[in-house]
Amino acid sequence: MIRRFTATWATLLVLAPAPALLAAQDAPPLTPATRPRVVHTVTAASSAITVDGPLDESAWQTALRVAVAYEWLPGDNVEPPERTDCLVTYDREALYVAFRAFDRDPSAIRARLADRDVPYLDDTVGFMIDPFNDERRAFQFRINALGVQMDAVNSDVDRSEDWSWDAIWDSAGRITADGYIVEVRVPFSSLRFQRTQAAQTWGFQATRDLPRSLRHRMRSSPTDRSRACGICQFDKLTGFEAITPGRNLEFAPTVTTHRTDERDTFPGGRLTAGDPDADVGLSARWGLTPNVTMNGALNPDFSQVEADVAQLDVNTRFALSYPEKRPFFLEGNDFFGTPLDLVFTRTIADPRWGAKVTGKEGAHAFGAFVTRDEVANLLFPANQSSSTGFLAGTSLTTGVARYRRDIGGQSTIGSLFTAREGGGYHNRVASLDTQVRLSQTDTVRVQVMKTWTAYPIAVALDNGQPIGEFTGNGASFGYSHNDRAWSWFANGGLLDAGIRADVGFMPRVDTRAVAAGVNRVFRGRPGQWFSAIEIGASNDITYDGGGQLTDRGFDFPIEYTGPKQVQAYYNPSPNLEYFDGQTYHNFRHNVGIQMRPSGALAFGASGTIGTTIDVANGRQANVVRFTPEVEFSLARRVNGSLSHNFQRLTVDAGRLFTANLSEARVLYHFDRRTFLRTIVQYTHVDRDVRHYTFAIAPESSRLFTQVLFSFKLNPQTVLLAGYSDNHAGARGIDLTQTNRTFFMKLGYAWVL
Repeated sequence: MIRRFTATWATLLVLAPAPALLAAQDAPPLTPATRPRVVHTVTAASSAITVDGPLDESAWQTALRVAVAYEWLPGDNVEPPERTDCLVTYDREALYVAFRAFDRDPSAIRARLADRDVPYLDDTVGFMIDPFNDERRAFQFRINALGVQMDAVNSDVDRSEDWSWDAIWDSAGRITADGYIVEVRVPFSSLRFQRTQAAQTWGFQATRDLPRSLRHRMRSSPTDRSRACGICQFDKLTGFEAITPGRNLEFAPTVTTHRTDERDTFPGGRLTAGDPDADVGLSARWGLTPNVTMNGALNPDFSQVEADVAQLDVNTRFALSYPEKRPFFLEGNDFFGTPLDLVFTRTIADPRWGAKVTGKEGAHAFGAFVTRDEVANLLFPANQSSSTGFLAGTSLTTGVARYRRDIGGQSTIGSLFTAREGGGYHNRVASLDTQVRLSQTDTVRVQVMKTWTAYPIAVALDNGQPIGEFTGNGASFGYSHNDRAWSWFANGGLLDAGIRADVGFMPRVDTRAVAAGVNRVFRGRPGQWFSAIEIGASNDITYDGGGQLTDRGFDFPIEYTGPKQVQAYYNPSPNLEYFDGQTYHNFRHNVGIQMRPSGALAFGASGTIGTTIDVANGRQANVVRFTPEVEFSLARRVNGSLSHNFQRLTVDAGRLFTANLSEARVLYHFDRRTFLRTIVQYTHVDRDVRHYTFAIAPESSRLFTQVLFSFKLNPQTVLLAGYSDNHAGARGIDLTQTNRTFFMKLGYAWVL
């Protein structure tokens, strides 16, 4: 929703805290955040380096040393509680970075064996590099004390941190008597950088996270909270003469085999063995230049062996979204981002082939991809709800093209075009967007779009869609301010009823919306009972195209952060909602807390109580939602999580339904590359059919289980083998297996 600020409420909220909080907020930081930008000179390695943990090569003795000297959270550029040295050097083929992370109590180090991109709350060190030195986009590499890798792409353009990006690089870590050591090698073939043989200048920042009672976060450069950008505050590395990405060719052939057995009739039928199926695929990556990359795939392995995050889809009005995890679509994914969500690649379900190019030349960033999809899923959006459909027996061609130009220090202007076509259907979207950085703290974003869509007549009639080609127009605008203590925003937009963005994710259209809000943060001093307290207020208003008020919501959040890594919030939310010809005045109380008292245990819970809409029957209802979760780690090798999602809806006549979704994930790690994982997801919905206005099953249940063995030498060289099955049940029918699948995947990456 888009939010609007109400001045009276905000004034009361931000002035309410006691003078002690104000005194803590106004205390000057121990270290000013305005020190001059430091330019470090990095030199070539004086010897060969083997990434094995000990820093015993002579190259590390002559490497550049960068001190991680500023704690930016919870402190404000204060002296860190522990010393951290970062060492940097390079050769013609790779960047080398090492860390000596000192700790007065090494037994307190929180580190565990885990899959990639998982243990970001452990003791970690890392670094971010901006190879184009444009202060807009950076590659992030983070490593825990045992050498487990995490990597991401950070963007100041859309303020995103994309952990789905995976690069091929080497790391090692070991805990020592005085802390821990980490050693890293990043091949230049895994990066993009400027095309020159002369010395280069890159943005650079080294980091360390020290999670104890508080999570201390440190950087090698100070953080000015009155600047609404992060990459723009990096120090600089100069050097890197005559570096090359090599041939920059990567081939990843895969073999995927599976067999699915199905029950022919439910529940009494026989489980019939399916035919084994094997797919041989090839994906390739070619660095045309150090900063332009082409990806191609023939019969690619787009298999999804990771179970999607479990979500309850009971009493929902709009389609749910799930994150993208497939490597082909993740390459340069952030290049395609715009304020409106016009590129959401999970809409491409089963492509037979694909090709993509992404890159940046000077101020010009660009990307394009095309795929042929064997599954034609469709999303039909509206103001009140969304529905789904498909084109039977139709293959679709999807194409996306994106261009963005940097302007000045932090501003951009860009365009986007998407098209999806086949079988008498087409959807085309054209868009222009801009981001203007008015000052260090103020940013404006604007986007306009137009769509053209046509469905086959039978599909249009079956799903209540227009006959023939129809068009839609859309626009969004946003203004935001962020400084050390205050943040506020104002935004809005309109989406015509004819808007369709089938390559993106836009489940709601026919809206005219405005909103604004304000937030005030009070930061505690070291040793105080709080690290930060945030108080805010916001309001949003939405109309449909006919002028009907459909939504008006208020939020008054209060959030506390303190010792034991406690985060707690309370948000009372009175709102108006219009649905199916009726206006509802609802009030919901949202609460949550999470705590990480040790490296072996974390737990939390969130909940909602109040009134909502009974979507299925068109009336007001009382809702209770409660979601507890526990994460655990045992002896560094065993970790997992237990979570539960409870939801109950009650109407005047009595309880309507009770829904429960439970999930357990347990992993045993043989080493940092190999693990065995078990997932169990169980969903049960119990309904009182007397209170429904239509016929419905009184009870339903689903059970999903999966066992997966995983070996990953790197993100592309993998061996996966596993088993999954599904069970269903109803009142009078015990949980009965409906299908089962055996699968194996073998992939190997050749990097030239």
